[in-house]
Amino acid sequence: MGLQMSTEELTAFLKAEFPQVSGEFAIEDLGEMRIRTRLLVGERHLRPGGTVSGPSIFALADVSVYLAVLAMIGPQGLAVTTNCSIDFMRKPAAGVDLIAECRLLKLGRVLAVGEVLIFSEGSEAPVARASMTYSIPPK
Repeated sequence: MGLQMSTEELTAFLKAEFPQVSGEFAIEDLGEMRIRTRLLVGERHLRPGGTVSGPSIFALADVSVYLAVLAMIGPQGLAVTTNCSIDFMRKPAAGVDLIAECRLLKLGRVLAVGEVLIFSEGSEAPVARASMTYSIPPK
């Protein structure tokens, strides 16, 4: 199938369709059925105690799978999350960005399934693991 969107096209799509969050994420690497994204951690992402909040970690996982799906199918703004399971395994390091390593396990006509490991920058141990399913709109 091959990539249908480049890093630049995905970034422009996020900026146009989701301006409220587009500046919070950066694409670091893109390949067929995989993507590495970064959450640019700021004060708004922190919970009491100074660690990155669960909703921010979820957002990184969700955006990562969304972008991986769009990279493969093209700009389908109405692709939506239909299922998510996330394990928060350890406390993220304070004051550093989070990195998501995402791969699509299945890309069908109607559904896509992705897996995401999330790391604190500079750490080998994941802070979270997510499994997500996306519904792909009919053409």
